[in-house]
Amino acid sequence: MAQWGGAKKEVTRVERRTVGSAALGVGAIGLGCMPMSWAYSSSRQDGEESLRAVRTALDHGTTLLDTADMYGPFTNELLLGRVLKERRTEAFVATKCGLLAGEQHIVANGRPGYVKRACDASLRRLQTGTIDLYQLHRVDPEVPIEETWGAMAELVTAGKVRALGLCAVGARGDRRTGAGLHDETIRHLARAQQVFPVSCVQAELSVWAPEALDALLPWCTAHGVGFLAAMPLGNGFLTGTLTPGGGFEPDDLRARHPRFTAEMMAANQPIVSGLRRVAERYDATTAQVALAWALAQAPGVLPIPGAKTARWTAQNAAAAALALSAADLAEIAALPPARGSWD
Repeated sequence: MAQWGGAKKEVTRVERRTVGSAALGVGAIGLGCMPMSWAYSSSRQDGEESLRAVRTALDHGTTLLDTADMYGPFTNELLLGRVLKERRTEAFVATKCGLLAGEQHIVANGRPGYVKRACDASLRRLQTGTIDLYQLHRVDPEVPIEETWGAMAELVTAGKVRALGLCAVGARGDRRTGAGLHDETIRHLARAQQVFPVSCVQAELSVWAPEALDALLPWCTAHGVGFLAAMPLGNGFLTGTLTPGGGFEPDDLRARHPRFTAEMMAANQPIVSGLRRVAERYDATTAQVALAWALAQAPGVLPIPGAKTARWTAQNAAAAALALSAADLAEIAALPPARGSWD
């Protein structure tokens, strides 16, 4: 059985990559902080364990901490602020604006005045004077992106923000083929670039959701724009720790996700089995193989797996030391595509 260094060291320091045009150095694997406060089972949220998870991430060189004002809402930024107050110089802080969470719905808000107020509020909650990466969570269909992006650029000029990013999560298109999935995002990116440089794009990218490889990632690579791979573990499915039919709490986003019905989880088990076969050759986990796969797609890709325990943040960080071979990547590419209720 092949051995790889990352799994055997007590503390693994992940490799460094840069965030697009801003050329800001970060650990190659980031930490998605959303599960600590929002969208996943609230009964399993533990503030103290979440704090340990963030501190463990920093200990391992996982410097990019990805949050948003709507996570909670607001509580996720407040949680991170408790760590940043002590360890700000070790962290690369990425947060977002542009979405308002109500009791029954979520709406976009890209009005310039709101963007500036939202930034000031995030700075207070995060207990920092500067946000390293400020991302537009969604483009407001009622506000030209040039106006929203111009307001965000003014925050850079004011020294409140270092770089700007755009989220493409929730893109529309034909998910069965990937056709046109990110066309609208690419149009928005081209318009935003005329106002101020886009440093990175955040979009879903994983073994079971590879659609960004068709057009969005190539566009980013061609334009020197970094790529934050959201949900690289497929909302936990690619970890191999979820049982088909196990069920989810009502407030867990997976309770309504078309790929997390018992039928679809069972149908997609060959993907997990394929990752596990590769993992066994390296004494690794399926999650680590899934993250190594994302890293292998392009030098500008930065996976940001969500986690809320110190155990998982340490394990995810170790994946940066796993270098998959061309044969491994070909084997993964040959796995059956994921199925969902749209199939």
